[in-house]
Amino acid sequence: MDFGFDARTEELRGKLLAFMDEYVYPAEAVAHEQRARLASPWDTPAVVEELKAEARRQGLWNLFLPDSEYGAGLTNLQYAPLAEITGRSPQLAPTVTNCAAPDTGNMEVLAQFADEHQKKQWLEPLLAGEIRSAFAMTEPEVASSDATNITTRIERASDGTDEYVITGRKWYISGAMNPDCKIFIVMGKTATAEGPDGPDTRRQQSMVLVPRDTPGVTVQRAMQVFGYEDHYHGGHAEVIFDHARVPVANLIGEEGGGFAIAQARLGPGRIHHCMRLIGMAERAIELMCRRAVSRSAFGKALAQQGVVHNWIADARVTVEQLRLLVLKTAWLMDTVGNRGAHTEIQAIKIATPRAVVDIIDRAIQLHGAGGVSQDFPLAELYAGARTLMIADGPDEVHQRSLARRELKRYL
Repeated sequence: MDFGFDARTEELRGKLLAFMDEYVYPAEAVAHEQRARLASPWDTPAVVEELKAEARRQGLWNLFLPDSEYGAGLTNLQYAPLAEITGRSPQLAPTVTNCAAPDTGNMEVLAQFADEHQKKQWLEPLLAGEIRSAFAMTEPEVASSDATNITTRIERASDGTDEYVITGRKWYISGAMNPDCKIFIVMGKTATAEGPDGPDTRRQQSMVLVPRDTPGVTVQRAMQVFGYEDHYHGGHAEVIFDHARVPVANLIGEEGGGFAIAQARLGPGRIHHCMRLIGMAERAIELMCRRAVSRSAFGKALAQQGVVHNWIADARVTVEQLRLLVLKTAWLMDTVGNRGAHTEIQAIKIATPRAVVDIIDRAIQLHGAGGVSQDFPLAELYAGARTLMIADGPDEVHQRSLARRELKRYL
């Protein structure tokens, strides 16, 4: 395993670091100020569009997509240090480089499973940053940590038309509040040869493309995360599908293939989140150190307090460990595929969010009241990191699967 940066990675790292210093960090406060003056909080601040244009001009665009026909053609190992850098400003940097969830996962699905018409209609404008998208899987009335539980129905129309009728209720549908969100990828149960309640629970689901303006689709309300609405990612919405009808041609892949597509989508998504989480931890450590050397309490600088030494040292050790595990996972995904890296993907999904939450929590503690305020990014970083202990599969689901794989050797 060689985790050294190749020439292309070094070049992109240098450009991205400079882009962050010159454009992104200064724009954080500007974006907040501009948003406060917008007619709708879901509209995009002008500075975000300016940053997107600059990122495209510099070639810092669609870095996440390994398919060279559509994206930058980087391997997971090449992309890892770049995603880490964008994670230092998770609200702005992924968005302005067109590397933000849920669009990234949706573009990966379309690139891998969509037909040529679907790619032309939806993938191309997503790659160009002209529209946004949402992925509708999670439901409020079932434990969506088990995707086979979903109850939304995708049924053939009974009137003879070549259409699907979609009925269900989804929530925490990321991106759906953004007015530029034009397309939903909806996961629901279809009437396959075995029936929607057939014996193979992983062949009951399908995915269909549902334009936002489809009659019967209602974006009901915005869902908050620890009080935040996550405007830059387009929010998280409750969405109602009330007999919404779309052409059968909007099916992605085959009927009954939705679960497999979801798993293919979530593998890269999980490692991308972990890459960015390391960047969030690095931002927290930087803020912690700056605070420690600039503040005094009880007659000496915070940087001279033994407990602060422990927090900073532990944070550095933890980040270095996590980074190596993420890089190993990226290397395995590149060399033996996502399935061959299954154990490591689950390991980083368990370890990274919980460790980064702890680091950010220490940074908040060191900042006192400022740490929970809007004057520092720490509270919002905490909310994002803590959410990732649930998103893309709760920790406990991954622990269960990982433990079973370990035990299998001894049974």
